[in-house]
Amino acid sequence: MGFIVIILVALLAHGYVLWHVYQVLALPSWARWTVVVVMAASLVMMIVGLFGAFDRMPLSLASVAYDVGTSWLIVFLYLLIIFVVLDVGRVVHLVPKQWLHSNAWMSSGITVVMAGLLIYGNIHYHNKVRQPLTVKTSKTMSKPMRVIMVSDLHLGYHNRNAEWQLWVKMINAENPDLILVAGDIIDGYVRPLLEENMAAAFHQLRAPVVACLGNHEYIMGIDRALDFYNRAGVTLLRDTTLTVGDLVIAGRDDRSNFKRKTTAQLLEGVDRSKFIILLDHQPYHLEESQQNGVDFQFSGHTHEGQVWPVSLLVHSMYEDAWGSYKKGNTQYYVSSGLGIWGGKYRIGTRSEYIVATIQPS
Repeated sequence: MGFIVIILVALLAHGYVLWHVYQVLALPSWARWTVVVVMAASLVMMIVGLFGAFDRMPLSLASVAYDVGTSWLIVFLYLLIIFVVLDVGRVVHLVPKQWLHSNAWMSSGITVVMAGLLIYGNIHYHNKVRQPLTVKTSKTMSKPMRVIMVSDLHLGYHNRNAEWQLWVKMINAENPDLILVAGDIIDGYVRPLLEENMAAAFHQLRAPVVACLGNHEYIMGIDRALDFYNRAGVTLLRDTTLTVGDLVIAGRDDRSNFKRKTTAQLLEGVDRSKFIILLDHQPYHLEESQQNGVDFQFSGHTHEGQVWPVSLLVHSMYEDAWGSYKKGNTQYYVSSGLGIWGGKYRIGTRSEYIVATIQPS
């Protein structure tokens, strides 16, 4: 019932935006209808894609359809905000009614604002932020460890092989001892990763890659995702642990698997004298790591909302929605992600990779 209500509200919101677009454009009726139909088609494109239609299109066409369909969500969000503000202004007599009807200045202004937001958001998305992080421990370490930590690559129809190759070069330039990935390597559709042989680029990374699963690996079939990880040479920790020098890496299965181990079960029998890192894609119940002696937890998933004001909602949902955090003796970092789901826009958030140095205090 709740899902049906959400769908109805979403459809009503889209109807509201499309009606306002039709009203405000200072164009002939046929041109206004054309704009509205193109916007509605973008929504339909995204919906049919979620049901696997992209996999039945040529790869280049599917990529365009994915980008257009998911970019519409960003356009819709900001148009909704603009029209709600204008309507409130009209109700309180701050905005003249004629501003919202066949008004060339208003429609031009909205177009310029939207274009500016999208251009800025796309440029900002491609500006990957290098986040240095020093993690100190009282535990014995033979030498400091340089660890690259990334999450939410979302490789697929929008983050294609050419972009992934750039990220590989960026990571290799840091000369890491280890690369940790906190889930969502795959956006959901495995087909583009196979057709473009993205697994080959994983083998170009100059350090071992250890990862946990995210929720997106489950979206289009976990078996296909697992097969890709095997091809890519990624060490997948699915409710298992791995010792790497002075580190114990524990990887939880994603909470999409309701039968996954608890943190306590996962850490049974591990060497507590070593520095324990927990990979857990979704940063819920952070107290479990604190209660079970985890030294450092690395998570992703939130994207910090990707765009404002969604980021405000995300921060209200999580104890730590982004960045460094400490609870008791446990340190945390929740990444906003190196890649992104959907349209490539970062507005009020950032794409990042963490260059962590783990060393004795």
